[in-house]
Amino acid sequence: MESLFSSFGFRTLWTPELIIPLVLVGALYFYVIHKIGNPVSLRQKLFFTFGLIALYLGWGSPLYVAGHLMITFHMTQMVFAYFVATPLLLLGIPTWVYEALLRRLPTSIKKSGKVIWNPIIALFLFNGLFSFYHVPFMFDTLMQSVVLHSLYEYLLLFAAALMWWHMLAPLPSTVQLSDLRRIGYIFANGILITPACALIIFAGQPLYQTYTDPTIWETVMSYCLPAGAEVPMSLFNGTNSFAFLNPQMDQQLAGVLMKVMQELMYGATIGYVFKQWLTKEKQQDGDLTISDIPTVK
Repeated sequence: MESLFSSFGFRTLWTPELIIPLVLVGALYFYVIHKIGNPVSLRQKLFFTFGLIALYLGWGSPLYVAGHLMITFHMTQMVFAYFVATPLLLLGIPTWVYEALLRRLPTSIKKSGKVIWNPIIALFLFNGLFSFYHVPFMFDTLMQSVVLHSLYEYLLLFAAALMWWHMLAPLPSTVQLSDLRRIGYIFANGILITPACALIIFAGQPLYQTYTDPTIWETVMSYCLPAGAEVPMSLFNGTNSFAFLNPQMDQQLAGVLMKVMQELMYGATIGYVFKQWLTKEKQQDGDLTISDIPTVK
C-alpha cells in the first residue's frame, strides 16, 4: 500500500473531480429538505450521506487506482457503488421527494417509464449488464476506453437503482411486488449473479489482460494519471510491485469477495423486507392489548 501512495499524486489518488459533484449533490439534498421543511429522519440523512461516501469509494478514492492494479480492489469498488451506495441513496431520499418528482413527470414519460420500471426487466438488466461486464473481452475493452467505461458505469448504476427499487420499495404507492414476492425477487437476483462470480472464481487461468499484459496495463493506467505523466511500470512487475497476490489468486479472491458481499447485502435486505411485512400485518390486524380481551361474565 505504501508503494501506491508514494507513486501517485493527490489528484490521481483522491479524484477531486468526483468529490466536487458529490459534495454539490449532498448540499442540494440538505438544502431541499430544509427549505421545504417536510419531515426527514436522522436515519435518512445518514443513509444519504453514507451513500455518497460509498459512491465516492466505488468511483474514486485510492481504490480507483488500486482497482487498476488488482481486480480484488476493482471488485471492491463495484461492491461499494452498486451494492452499498445505491440502496443507501434510495433509502435516504424521503417519500415526499419521490412523490413530488412523480407528480411533475409528463404523462408521456410516465407511460413509457412503466415499461422500463418493471421488476422483471430490472432483474435481467442489472444482472445481465453485470455478467457481460465480466466477460474477459468486454472487461478489457471497457478498461481501455475512458468514455465507454464511464458510460457503462452510469448504465450499471441506473440498472442497480431499478433493481434495488423493487427490493426496497422506497415509495410504497409504486410497489409492484408483494412482500413475499420481493423476498423471492431478492433470491432470484442472488442466483442470477452467481454465474459471473463462478466464472471468476473457478477459471483455471487469469482471464483479464488488463492485469497480466504490461502493454494493456500501461494503457489502462495512463487514464488514471494527469496528461503527460509517466506510468510507474515498477508497480506492475518490479520489486516495487503493488500486487500481493498472483493474478489467478487475485481473480479468485475478487470473485469470492463479490459473492460474499452480495449475499450479505441481500440477506440484510431480506431482513428489511420481512420487518416491513410484519409492520404492515400489525397495522392491518391491530395489536392485541388487554382492553381487546373480552371480559368473562
